[in-house]
Amino acid sequence: MSAYYYSGCPGNYEAHYLDACSLCRKSLHNSDIFMYRGNTPFCSKECRQEQMEMDEAREKNWKSGRSLRKSDAKKTVRTGTVAVA
Repeated sequence: MSAYYYSGCPGNYEAHYLDACSLCRKSLHNSDIFMYRGNTPFCSKECRQEQMEMDEAREKNWKSGRSLRKSDAKKTVRTGTVAVA
């Protein structure tokens, strides 16, 4: 049985965020809950670890892409003719 909470709109009730694992959507009713980053629930250490690894990979890709863009911005290309008198 899922718990529902009032979302603030008349007649609009939504499932509580602790009802299901954030990764595999398995029910968390009457089971241990493994939290990550404060408010993200998981059904097992394995699901939580998988999410942590995906986040680390995403952050690493973002940071490496960002540093590439910084190095590209530092490059200057000069074209054209220069006249010396």
